Amino acid sequence: MKAYIGTAKYRIAILSILLLFIGSGCSLTRGLKGNEKLVRKVTIKGIDEEFEEQALNYVDKQQQPNNAFNLQLYYLFNKNGKKNIGEPPAILDSDLVEFSRLQIEKFTQSKGYLKAKVEDSITIKKKKAFLTFTVNEGPMFRIRKIQDSIADPRVRTLYRKTRLVFSHLQPGGRFDADSLAFDRDAFFQEMKRNGYYDFYRQYLNYTVDSTYNSGVVDLTLFIDNPADKLAHPIYTINNTLITISNSYGRYNGKEDTLKVDSQFKFVDFSHRFKPHPVVDYVLLKKGQLYNADMQTATTSRLSELNVFRNVPNPEYTKTADSTNRLNMVLKLIPLKRMSDRVEGEFLFADGRYGYNIGNTFTDRNIFKKAVTLQVKLNLSVLYDNGRNTSSNKSIVENQDFKVGASLIYPWIVTPFNFAKPGKYGVPHTTFSSNYSLFFQKGLVQRTSLVNSVTYDFLETANKVHSVTPINIEFSRGIIDPEAYQELLKKNSYSYIKLIGRTVFTTGSQYTYQANGNLLNTYQNFTYFKGSLDVGGNMLSLAANTFNTPKDTLGKRKLFGYTFYQYAKTEIDLRFYHSFGGERQFIFRVNPGIGIPYGNSDQLIFEKNFYAGGANDIRAWLPRTLGPGQFNRGTYYGGDTTLRSRLKYIDQFGEIKFITNAEYRYKLVNNFFGSKLKGAVFIDAGNVWRLHKQPENPNGEFRFGNFLQSTAIGIGTGLRFDVSFFVFRLDAAFKFKDPQFSGSDQWVLLKHGNELFHPGAFKQAYLDANRVGVDKNGRSVGDTYNFMQLNFGIGMPF
Repeated sequence: MKAYIGTAKYRIAILSILLLFIGSGCSLTRGLKGNEKLVRKVTIKGIDEEFEEQALNYVDKQQQPNNAFNLQLYYLFNKNGKKNIGEPPAILDSDLVEFSRLQIEKFTQSKGYLKAKVEDSITIKKKKAFLTFTVNEGPMFRIRKIQDSIADPRVRTLYRKTRLVFSHLQPGGRFDADSLAFDRDAFFQEMKRNGYYDFYRQYLNYTVDSTYNSGVVDLTLFIDNPADKLAHPIYTINNTLITISNSYGRYNGKEDTLKVDSQFKFVDFSHRFKPHPVVDYVLLKKGQLYNADMQTATTSRLSELNVFRNVPNPEYTKTADSTNRLNMVLKLIPLKRMSDRVEGEFLFADGRYGYNIGNTFTDRNIFKKAVTLQVKLNLSVLYDNGRNTSSNKSIVENQDFKVGASLIYPWIVTPFNFAKPGKYGVPHTTFSSNYSLFFQKGLVQRTSLVNSVTYDFLETANKVHSVTPINIEFSRGIIDPEAYQELLKKNSYSYIKLIGRTVFTTGSQYTYQANGNLLNTYQNFTYFKGSLDVGGNMLSLAANTFNTPKDTLGKRKLFGYTFYQYAKTEIDLRFYHSFGGERQFIFRVNPGIGIPYGNSDQLIFEKNFYAGGANDIRAWLPRTLGPGQFNRGTYYGGDTTLRSRLKYIDQFGEIKFITNAEYRYKLVNNFFGSKLKGAVFIDAGNVWRLHKQPENPNGEFRFGNFLQSTAIGIGTGLRFDVSFFVFRLDAAFKFKDPQFSGSDQWVLLKHGNELFHPGAFKQAYLDANRVGVDKNGRSVGDTYNFMQLNFGIGMPF
């Protein structure tokens, strides 16, 4: 049985998805009984536009209109007893309507309209109910003055010093109960940052004096002293006990006990840990003021070590004397030391299918110091199902095997003493070694070995720096003998150098990332990741200094090997905008450029850019787009052998520009135990050669030809969110294909009638890209597919 899925199966899959959407247009009231009415629309009139969306949230959830798709799923599966799938109908309930009216009224009053009144009305049409809430806001009340009454002079000084920094309440501003609550909580947190361990929110109270005729309010903050005390006590940190349980979460049996210093005592019932680095990331130090922020940072840093199952807040006991000191106890439960994770994705299109599978083994506690050992294996294979070859047999077209090992230290490892930068996150030092083997049938086998040292640290909670001061790379290519002769006949020396040369180079890399910690949220933010990779300069200096020999192409050699010089940079910029309710729009721009120089006239094979794939321009398979307007069928003509050999090799570039726009939304809260989400997207871009190249005619980058040489794909997808990972299925369609000319580029518009059927356009493409004929004399070779299905784990970006 072939793993390939034909176009008929494509159509069944797509039609099944479409039928679910179409089914949402069926009668929404068919499941109602007797006099039941379905709430279909809620309107709020007379309220400030600024608060309209918030006010809708105060309508009782059972009176909020159903999502039509969710309701149809409920009707469909409820018949079979699956009541937890979809969304039950929102049945009109007059009591809940009255409750909603009161909630909206209270909300409006909390926004400064203290005299606001709300009325409701219900309209019934064909068993459908339409609710309208009309708000009479009345006058808006503003703050006239803010004063305080604080008994403790130290607390009063702290409040007056910090209020202008955190306060959302200012004289002349609109009275807002939410801002009042924010200020109350903000000063509570300020107290907790300044040693007031025993301070409670109940000590903080506001009084609101309303003058209704003039529409103003006066606010007074009262902070009482503790009972029987003249002031709020300030506490400092004393001794700290760290206990680590055994593997069963119990603190019994024989333990390892160590007195670390004057503050720390370390007790380990698991016998798996040494004090460093656990003690280093306890940021509450002896003699310092109690600080809730440092407490949170401590639990966060210890969690980031990824060796403990949970890190609760410390337990505190007050010393028996009157010195206001706190002894601290941290109780930790270790995680399972070893874990194994499998990931993968599956790609298929007309005539080709492939998979990418990876396995990551992790040992979290090497050397008893929370040092992580990771061993990663990854295999990517692309098959041809036999329809595109004269042999008519399923074959491997290319495969990419990678294996790597990394030692990750949760601190900066250098010969020098640096202050521990753990305020915003745990820094890491990674020693890694990676081996890869790339095989292209009938063309080349390339091996690569990369060794590096990388430092990752946080400037702030949102800004991450990654520095690789040393990256040593050795790569070697072995060209198939027959392919080598064909390339020589074609004078394709550039390809021989690209894939067949043995090279040695060293380099340095730097990456900066902002807001990566927000990627799984629904906030409005901008994500940025920029990288710079520079190689070969130190080797060039050494080679020129010692006047090392040159190869036959006039390039310097060092240690018997040619080395490369290059500079490469890439940017990933994304704009995330939330529409509420897990609805989100993302716009992404992903440019990059690599420039060879000095001892090189082209980039190392692995440093080039490629386009297409499940996380890129999804309507194309990986390595099958570009460069520019390069057309393989036209360039190779009747040379079917070389065209077949260079497949997935000749479509690369030194310049890349990708843009993606994607709208994500929630479909169903509970779909067989997962959240079902949808997405629609458009991808555009390409890769280009830096200069004109005879091997890639029309493949070079030109500003005047940028739009014409840009590819466009459109599509839709489903995401099955099971909380700890996301299954993704995307169907992408080629909309504009730059390998063609003129109006033929707009393939979906001009040739959409051949989307699932053969026709003149597909036949012409097959004839231009054929590799032979079958026993019936029909062309076999590369077929044109409009649609690409991608299945993967995780979001595309």
